Amino acid sequence: MKYLALWCAVLSVFVAAEARAQSVPADSSVTLYGLIDAGVSYVSNEGGNKNVKFDDGIFTPNLLGFKGTEDLGGGLHAVFDLVDQFTLGTGSILSGEGIFGRNAYVGLVSDRYGSVTLGNQYDFMTDSLFFGHDDAAMEVGGLYNFRAGPFSKIAIPGNPPFAQQFDWDRMAGATVDSSIKYQSPSIGGFRFGALYGFGGVPGSFGSGSSVSVGANYDNGPFGMGAAYTEVKYLNSGAPEVGIRNWGVGAHYRFGDITTTALVTTVRNTSNGGAIAEGEVGASWLFQPDWQIGADYMYMKGDAYLNNNHAHQVTATLDHNLSKRTLVYVEGVYQRTNEGAQALISGVLDPDGTSSGPSQFIGRVGMQTRF
Repeated sequence: MKYLALWCAVLSVFVAAEARAQSVPADSSVTLYGLIDAGVSYVSNEGGNKNVKFDDGIFTPNLLGFKGTEDLGGGLHAVFDLVDQFTLGTGSILSGEGIFGRNAYVGLVSDRYGSVTLGNQYDFMTDSLFFGHDDAAMEVGGLYNFRAGPFSKIAIPGNPPFAQQFDWDRMAGATVDSSIKYQSPSIGGFRFGALYGFGGVPGSFGSGSSVSVGANYDNGPFGMGAAYTEVKYLNSGAPEVGIRNWGVGAHYRFGDITTTALVTTVRNTSNGGAIAEGEVGASWLFQPDWQIGADYMYMKGDAYLNNNHAHQVTATLDHNLSKRTLVYVEGVYQRTNEGAQALISGVLDPDGTSSGPSQFIGRVGMQTRF
């Protein structure tokens, strides 16, 4: 008798689940997607020598992702995104990252109230400014056109010792692990969001934590964004290292021409080092399958960074072979003050710093997406 009662209880659970499933829209999907980029680069001065090399993940990173959505009814959706970044030349996962080190989150999205996601995810320097289309690097130069320069004393934790200034404004896709993020829906063209990353230190809630906020406004061809991020890095018993970033940017589209302007900053609260940069860029789709772009960037460090500064100019020409695949050529030139050593973003393995104040990269590459 007790077994019959047990089976009846189990059956009632399944019946209730089936009834609920039939009352909820069954609109759900899982998508496999990715980006692949490879090419040949010439570097005029890499560690004191010229270099011609295979290089990948430049125009876009090499990514393999799985994303899904499930309609829960009433305008509510469950979502997830799992993204791996890999090195195409070797087929290996990007050094220092886990299998889904680029992005890994799960959450809920409401058509009316916005989204809440949890996991390892971008902060708003990336979300509001780069994905807000205010950074020329999205269309012009990719990784080579993010921020680096003669600023190794800024000492960003987690970066290689020979490139502690790499991606100092976090816009090449830096993530915050163990985080919760809210993003609002668009309200009259305005969007905003906030993120908190848990430090996980017993007895000290704020230690090792991260905070980020961002806001955007979009109105037809015009858009602008602003963001602030602070990350506290634990430091093996020593005082934690706080890295603060803020930035503002804007873009405007004149038909087939897109213009961008961006200002970003960083401050290391433990040593006082700070950098600021300003840039302007433009891209022109002069034929349906041809695009040209250019960008100028100026970066300046404070007295702790020896007042080092750098000018950088980037130019690209892209040809779309299809909706998914393009080929491109690009050139990047950086010039620093005398006594400093140039370093273009992405020239990092093992130490790509120039032995002098200038560095040039010429590249031919191919990028496809699926």
